[in-house]
Amino acid sequence: MTVPLARRAVLAVALLLALGAGPALAAVKLRVGGAHADHATVQAAVDALPAAGGTVEIAPGEYREKLAIAKPGVRLVGKGRAASDVVLVWSDASVTAGGTIKSASVTVSGDGFSARDLTIQNDFHLKDTRASQAVALAITADRAVLRNVRLLGAQDTLYAASRKGRPSRQYFRDCYIEGHVDFIFGDAKAFFDRCTIHGIAHDGVLLTAQSKNSPDQDSGYVFDRCRITADPAARDIYFGRAWRPYATVVFLRTRIDAPLEPAGWREWTPGKTDTFSTAYYAEYASSGPGANPAAREPRSHALTKAEAKRWSRRVFLAGPDGWRP
Repeated sequence: MTVPLARRAVLAVALLLALGAGPALAAVKLRVGGAHADHATVQAAVDALPAAGGTVEIAPGEYREKLAIAKPGVRLVGKGRAASDVVLVWSDASVTAGGTIKSASVTVSGDGFSARDLTIQNDFHLKDTRASQAVALAITADRAVLRNVRLLGAQDTLYAASRKGRPSRQYFRDCYIEGHVDFIFGDAKAFFDRCTIHGIAHDGVLLTAQSKNSPDQDSGYVFDRCRITADPAARDIYFGRAWRPYATVVFLRTRIDAPLEPAGWREWTPGKTDTFSTAYYAEYASSGPGANPAAREPRSHALTKAEAKRWSRRVFLAGPDGWRP
């Protein structure tokens, strides 16, 4: 008897429960694309996973779909030779979807999410000349890990944020993130480890728009051993600006190959807002042509080696459960 492919996950879960192996539910694995696919779309595979999550292996190709992941423990794995071989893409924008966050190609709220070896893209700016926020990935998951993931967009590429009432810790390792205005934004507790942050051609490139809203909120962005690059036509490049008054952004051991503006940081609306008095911006051991600590905004901080340790991955992401991605 041939069992329909869509029922495989359900049968596997039932068997595990019968064997008293409930904790192994996350071992469920489904395939998308390719000759032996269980599902034609990534969303269908995610929907078919059990409540505890599982792995979705994605064959090389372009998957044009709007993806939402609310289950915990979901793991997306690209099966190509490079992250560029597997592309999850959609083309919404704030002006078409009715809001910035609604524009996301991929939205993740389930804790314990992970992804590796794939690309998430919003290509609205390649098809429409209107200036609009267009998010590639909107993630509010806690204990999220992304490795070797490319995030492609223009304005507001990555929304790395927390859910109300608790911080969301997110770890990005060996990722590539590109855009122009405020393209890494939100109030997550996010750590970027050995990532490439790339500004695309635009008059005004702001890498971050962090949104820590109060002095006691557990929120901030840390970039460690990252590289900052830019297209030749990118102009007026800054580390970022404060979307909310207590924005917190730290760059550690960063290679700055882009022609960063000497001040490094910009006011949200120059001449109208005053966020430098409350935001926390810091830098330690930058290198490359854009490293110019003596010329930085006076209210930003040049960290000592001892001060920089406070922002290490182990300290910054640990939390009450001692998480160590």
